[in-house]
Amino acid sequence: MIQFRETTLANGLRIAAEIYPQAYTAAFGFFVRAGARDEVDEESGLSHFLEHMVFKGTPRRTAAEVNRELDDLGGQSNAYTSEEQTVYYATVLPKYQHRLLDVLTDIMRPSLRSDDFETERLVILEEIAKYEDQPPFGAFERSMEARFGPRGLGRRVLGTVDSIQTMTPEAMRAYFQRRYQPGNMVLAAAGNVDFDQLVQQLEEATRDWPSQPVAPTLLFPAPAEAVDGTGTSDAARPLQAAQAYAIRIAAAPALDDLDRYGMRLLGTIFGDESGSRLFWELVDTGRAELAATWTQEFIDTGALFTYLACAPDDLAFNLELIDRAASRLVKEGVAQEELSQAINKTTAALIMQSERPSNRLFTIGNHALLQQEYVPLDTLLERYRAVTPDDLQRLLETYDLQPLAEVQTAG
Repeated sequence: MIQFRETTLANGLRIAAEIYPQAYTAAFGFFVRAGARDEVDEESGLSHFLEHMVFKGTPRRTAAEVNRELDDLGGQSNAYTSEEQTVYYATVLPKYQHRLLDVLTDIMRPSLRSDDFETERLVILEEIAKYEDQPPFGAFERSMEARFGPRGLGRRVLGTVDSIQTMTPEAMRAYFQRRYQPGNMVLAAAGNVDFDQLVQQLEEATRDWPSQPVAPTLLFPAPAEAVDGTGTSDAARPLQAAQAYAIRIAAAPALDDLDRYGMRLLGTIFGDESGSRLFWELVDTGRAELAATWTQEFIDTGALFTYLACAPDDLAFNLELIDRAASRLVKEGVAQEELSQAINKTTAALIMQSERPSNRLFTIGNHALLQQEYVPLDTLLERYRAVTPDDLQRLLETYDLQPLAEVQTAG
């Protein structure tokens, strides 16, 4: 039987675990409420910069020892930074739980040496240059800027060349002290986990961590409308590419809105990468390489993305076809049969994904960090199955699928 257990240590660190003793693996991760939207201008890219620096060594381990020990455990480990969090995670055999947690907890208090900072500055500048050569990534960043502005949710996760070149180790250490407080973090776990041992180990390992409150206020709340004045175009900053790309952002429910489940189903119906309306209209007919929609929820807003990749000469006509398909969807709604297919596709994928503790880890950690709740798989499935055609029609009337921002490559 699956069991959920949680506790909060005296220093404020929250521990949330979904325990399944029959699992063959155990997944663990530190979820830190430190993302691009938490940065002021001079800190742009600092959350991601810290993600690199955490692996550069601690008072107990060199960088080589950190990476070698993670490799020795034989599992999978990695980290990522987004607009609202930074996550450090790994999956191992259950017998290595204690060793893995010792490493993960240790790197949460890195040395943050100035010489390592200068080395990683060059690495991140190369990373920015690499993604600038990938038009879809640049278009995605610019669409976020067009929708939300250069701050908050529109701030680039990697930062900019200017912000990384002018960043200082002192700013990094100050940001770390401000955001990496135990009360601003969650240790999530899933799979074959020894919860009592986990809590005991974390109590001992984090006993000396400084603990200060972190203000929950968003520095830059999401604006209701696009803020750069360009509406649905970004022609002033075209991206050069052999193939044409377009990314649109429309409104969608926020992270705490139960309507997000219906909107996800609408995204599946309208633009899933296989079997959706856009797939049959644009991809199956050979008009586009890819035409897809998906939703993304944030603390105070949501976004419905539409992504198109096609030959440059076909871009304008394909966007017109997308507009027509969206108008038909809003006008005609969704029949029960089409909704049932989307529900079956979505719930089947969730069930298959849940068989791996590493997948459940992110659901547990994200909900614990950003929503302070636990959503069992059965509850998640029930929420999707409860959506009706009338619910989707109400969402279509509320959100109407009209883009608030759009960015195109030059092609």
